This record gives sequence, structure tokens and C-alpha cells, in this order.
Amino acid sequence: MTGRGSGVRAARTTANRAKMLAAARELFTTRGYSQTTMKAIADEAGMAVQTLYFTFATKRAILSELLDIEIAGDTEPVATMDRPWFAAALAAAPAEQIRLQVAAATRIYARAGRLLEVIRSAASTDTELAELWQTNIAQRHLVQLHLAEALAAKTPLRAGITAARAADIALATLAPETYRLLVHERGWTGAEWESWATDALTLHLLPAGSSGGDAIATPTPKQAR
Repeated sequence: MTGRGSGVRAARTTANRAKMLAAARELFTTRGYSQTTMKAIADEAGMAVQTLYFTFATKRAILSELLDIEIAGDTEPVATMDRPWFAAALAAAPAEQIRLQVAAATRIYARAGRLLEVIRSAASTDTELAELWQTNIAQRHLVQLHLAEALAAKTPLRAGITAARAADIALATLAPETYRLLVHERGWTGAEWESWATDALTLHLLPAGSSGGDAIATPTPKQAR
């Protein structure tokens, strides 16, 4: 019975943690970070505020864990560059690598785009979130640099483009701000953004006329509502 009881308690703890994270996400993305209090999160989750503090200690800790989960798509402690999609991109032919890395960015922003905007918006007035935002940029750049170096090892890049410059171009093209502008502000679908970003990186990074370097047809975005 002891083992069964421990299993029940562990399941309850996991479920309660998920409820608190879901409540925090709802409030962060509707009210904003600064306007969301620990008490409000606890109330939204139906928990005592002491339980919330015991579980996470700070509001920043909640946001940081929530961001990690949304970027990964699960709660497994596996870094981005240890994910299957990253390994598949490294092993793929040049044009396919670009397609895979853009597809991964599309999936990530569909999950985490609104939360990333919460952090970016609050970073100008909150030093802790400014640090979190800069850390996120650095992590995204590191991912793009590894991908750019892998791309350059497979094929000559477009004339004048180094791996470092290719990483910067990918960082800008696949920025969450760009996704938000086109998808949330201008009314593009996620698929339209993915096709455009794939086309843009292919044209900017691969030499004209190379295998896989021809332009990819980009669908016309729907009119913004």
C-alpha cells in the first residue's frame, strides 16, 4: 500500500503542478506578466497561494519553467540540440535541413509564441525578464549557429555568406517577432509563414542553381482581418 500511496501522491503533485502552470499561462498571456500576481495564479488554479510558493518560489520561476515546456512541447529535460528534429536536420541534405529547421520553428512558435511575446514586452521594465529574454536570444543563436555550420559543411553557401552570417540571417528570419508580426498581426497562417521562411532562407543561404537552391513557391497570404 505504501508504494501505491506514493504513486497516488506523485500523480497528484504532477497534476497540481500542471494546473498551476496552465493557470499562469492563461494569466500571463491575457493580463501580462507584471499584472499577474502569485495570488491570482493560485486562485486561477484553485490552489492555496502557499502551495504555489512552495512549488515554484517565485513568479519568474513559473514563467521560466513554462517557457521551457512550451518550447520543448513536453516536460522531458531534453535540450533543443538533443531533440530528434535537430539530429534529423543535421543529417539531411541542405534544402531539406532548411525545411526541417523552419518546420521546427513553426511548431515552437505555435506553442510558445504568445509567451515569448509576454517576456519580450516585459523585458523593458523588468530586469529579471530582460535577462531571461537575452538568454533566450543567445540560445536561439547557438542553435542557428550549429545548423549553419552543418549547412556550410554540406554545401558552399551563397557567395559572401559565412556560417556566422548565415546564423544571423536565420536568427532574424526565424525570430518570434517576425512570426508574431505576420501570423498574429497580418493574418498569415502558420503554413504560409513556414513556406515563406523556408523560401527566404533557401534563397539567402544556398547558391543560386544549386541542388535544392531554387525558390520554393510561397502561397499568397490571406488578407489580414
